[in-house]
Amino acid sequence: QVQPVESGGGLVQPGGSLRLSCAASGSIFRLKTMGWYRQAPGKQRELVASITIRGVTNYPDSVKGRFTVSRDNAKDTVYLQMNSLKPEDTAVYYCNLWPAWDRYWGQGTQVTVSS
Repeated sequence: QVQPVESGGGLVQPGGSLRLSCAASGSIFRLKTMGWYRQAPGKQRELVASITIRGVTNYPDSVKGRFTVSRDNAKDTVYLQMNSLKPEDTAVYYCNLWPAWDRYWGQGTQVTVSS
C-alpha cells in the first residue's frame, strides 16, 4: 500500500474556505480511523480532525466548528472542509491513519491563509 496523496491546498484570505482531499487507496485506510494533521513552520505536527469507519468525528478546540472531516470509502477518499480560515491555520496538511503510522506520511498540501 502506498502513502495517501493530499490535494486542494492553496492561498486563501482570512475568512475564506478550502476543501482538502486525501486519496488513500487500500484496505487498511478503508477499514481504520483516518486523521487529518497539520504542521506549521517551527511547530510539531498536530491532529486537526479524525473520522472512524462509521463516520464518528473528533476535532480539537482550535478548529471545532470550522473544520469538517468526511470520508467516501467507495472513492477511497477523505475530505477536510475548512471554513472561516485564520492565519494560524497556515501549515502543511497531511492525512494518515489515526494513530498515525510513519510509513504513511505523504507529501502533504500547503495551506496559506494571508491577506
